Amino acid sequence: MTMMTMTTVMVAVMIVRAVVVAHDGSILRTPMKLSVVIPVCNEAENVQPLAREIQVALATHRPFEIVFVDDGSTDATAAAAIAARDGGIPEIRLLQHSRRSGQSAAVWTGVRAARADWIATLDGDGQNDPADIPVLLEALRSGDQALRLIMGNRTTRKDTWLRKVSSRVANSVRGRLLRDGTPDTGCGIKLLHRATFLELPRFNHMHRFLPALFQRAGAKVISVPVRHRPRTRGTSKYGLHNRLWVGIVDLFGVRWLIVRNPPPVTVSER
Repeated sequence: MTMMTMTTVMVAVMIVRAVVVAHDGSILRTPMKLSVVIPVCNEAENVQPLAREIQVALATHRPFEIVFVDDGSTDATAAAAIAARDGGIPEIRLLQHSRRSGQSAAVWTGVRAARADWIATLDGDGQNDPADIPVLLEALRSGDQALRLIMGNRTTRKDTWLRKVSSRVANSVRGRLLRDGTPDTGCGIKLLHRATFLELPRFNHMHRFLPALFQRAGAKVISVPVRHRPRTRGTSKYGLHNRLWVGIVDLFGVRWLIVRNPPPVTVSER
């Protein structure tokens, strides 16, 4: 049996195990321990190295899946994901948007399709370190039942001065208006509860406001220090216009949601 045939068989076995059919014919989600969702757009050079790092970081946390959401890439991102899967990373799943829809839409697509109850998210540029995912999982195990979102806090940023300044301003304004108690709401690496996320209001750029939105839903949110790395491959998709100013405009909409939302109601049945 050739190496390619063996790899194909491994992928087929993974797919069979991932789908469970109930007696009534309905499809049940696999009891996956963790789903890693990664939105990517024109990140062909980063897909395989990032997937390899995730595979190593989660070697003791199986079963897990790596869900790449290709948000309308015009390069070989999709081909790179398929090649990585066929080349020994069978945990990879590839979802593709028919057109570019934005990072929030890509995250939502990945979370909706994920098979695990808990989702780790990473940026596709390789600046988040997958080795920090077990740190988030440990924080979850140490938390209480109300904990539904663990945010990464990039204590040492490896970015250009413009990105550092725009993030600092945006985080400061968000913190004052939303009072979400989160020092780094723009951090791409986080661990979130799937069902709670899917109940949140959907809108463009919502990924920037997840701590406030989770708190609005009555969930507990904490932050833990994580590493941050310089981008070594590909080019950034964000600048001053689509990072700072757009985020400030959306901020007022989120503030309105929080002010208009009554406190969560506890329901009991007798």
